[in-house]
Amino acid sequence: MILTPIPPDRLDQMLDQFARQLADPASHQAFARIRATSPERAAGDIAEHHRNEALALARARSVPVHPAGTRSRFNWDGMALDGDTEAYVLLHEVAHFLLAPPARRGLVDFGLGPGPDTLDRAAAESAAAVAILERDLEEAEASLLGILWEAELGHPALASFLDQNWLEGLERSAAPHFTAVLDRLRSRGLV
Repeated sequence: MILTPIPPDRLDQMLDQFARQLADPASHQAFARIRATSPERAAGDIAEHHRNEALALARARSVPVHPAGTRSRFNWDGMALDGDTEAYVLLHEVAHFLLAPPARRGLVDFGLGPGPDTLDRAAAESAAAVAILERDLEEAEASLLGILWEAELGHPALASFLDQNWLEGLERSAAPHFTAVLDRLRSRGLV
């Protein structure tokens, strides 16, 4: 959910402003890959193709996925991903799996508390094992890693970039935040 809606006629201007504020070549390159994708979510057969690509990425990274039709109250129930969701959600959850230490992989929603799609919010909150500041840092890393995978796969990464509020604070902190998160992912060997 976009915190501050962006009028479509201002989007290119805002993206240009963000790009000008990026301080290093790696950030410019990563953002250029994101920006080259669509700001609109895929639908129909294309969305299903994207979902299957996201599931393949999950399996290639040894992330367990529930069989189709399995009902879950969580995107990650401590054992496997809910594979019956959108590609961008799957990629975000795969990123969480890689970022979470093994001990937290057995917790619903990786011990981070409920996510936007969590149906059993009370159970996810009671499983939370991470302080708020650490949750925020990991959420930012999972967000950007998932978006970078979307860009790599040719999915609408820009739609996720906008939905996940990477332009929030454009005048002061958005670009430095992007660079800092990208640097953390790079230091962990994830990008």
